[in-house]
Amino acid sequence: MKIENSVPIVLLAIPLFFMMKIGHTSPVEEHIVSYSGFQVWTVSTNTDEEHSALLKIVQLYELEVWKEAKPSNTIIDLLVPEPFQKEFGKKLSEANITFVIKIADLQKVINSENANNKTSTFSKSNSAHNMNWTSYHRLTDIYGYMSYLAATYPSLVSLINIGSSYEKRPLNVLRISNSSSSGTKPAIWIDGGIHAREWISPAVATYIIQQLVEVPANSKMFFDVDWYIMPVMNPDGYEYAHVYNRLWRKTRSMTSSPSCRGVDPNRNFGFKWGGLGTSKHPCSNIYKGTKAFSEPETLATSNFILGKANAIKLYLTLHSYGQSALIPWGYDVAYPNDYNDMLALAKSAVSKFIKYKFSVGNLAALYYRAAGGSQVTGLNP
Repeated sequence: MKIENSVPIVLLAIPLFFMMKIGHTSPVEEHIVSYSGFQVWTVSTNTDEEHSALLKIVQLYELEVWKEAKPSNTIIDLLVPEPFQKEFGKKLSEANITFVIKIADLQKVINSENANNKTSTFSKSNSAHNMNWTSYHRLTDIYGYMSYLAATYPSLVSLINIGSSYEKRPLNVLRISNSSSSGTKPAIWIDGGIHAREWISPAVATYIIQQLVEVPANSKMFFDVDWYIMPVMNPDGYEYAHVYNRLWRKTRSMTSSPSCRGVDPNRNFGFKWGGLGTSKHPCSNIYKGTKAFSEPETLATSNFILGKANAIKLYLTLHSYGQSALIPWGYDVAYPNDYNDMLALAKSAVSKFIKYKFSVGNLAALYYRAAGGSQVTGLNP
């Protein structure tokens, strides 16, 4: 099935220190994981030779790349564990590659973030709900806010449960419309929280909801279109990232490896499933799963979107980190027929940002190949 004339775009939202992790192992943790001593380095290369040398060094130490090391990128961010820092720095110096330490101790940044979240929780004055946008909220707050809006604005907001996660948490979507019946107007879909650690993604999704519903001046935004917004597609992983491991990325389903749980939901959708940029190894952070839609989260989301296939004309999925508007395809450097239309739309959208400069273009060309991603659901489920 194909959603005609739909436009899928990936937005990489503005982060504090969120990352995309490529191929790193993700073992089961039954305790709180500490990143004490871990550092984030910004590494600069000036020539192709330096860039090639950097890639070899990164592969040698199996380091996480927080910004993908494309040949066209002269600056990349890396997560460097404490045991590797001295030797890694020496290797870079020997190759005449410069670097600066962006984050001296990742755990201290995490602790500061957690303290801010707790302070914000204690200072809330709104008894109807706990949401604000000065801190990152747990799933209970996000779902509570969605329920509050549905109860407070029943003629405008509908809370839709589209299924349950692996750990039986509800998968909730908010419909915002001044029409009593769905399908009578074109619709926009937005999802967030597909990767557990990208906390800014649900924050942006809920902020969009707040602006649409609670700011009267924005009511014109739903005169001609309906909105379907799913702030947290991966609620199990999101909660796990809050409680145990701040850098957890995947779902929390069991796999064939007792020591490694979860599937990368953004490699588990059906289009080109199992292709480039995926892994068959359960311990990988880009593990594709045993089959397309093996995860209840991706299956429920896809089924709901396909049920609105005639209505949904714009698909947005929120990720971090970096400032980018990414357009299909993601499975390879290939372009859909209406790529130029998508490109013009994305460029127009990001031009509204004054403080931040966004890169715009094909996902695989700008970052990396990633088959089975959600962003192509709007074109080829």
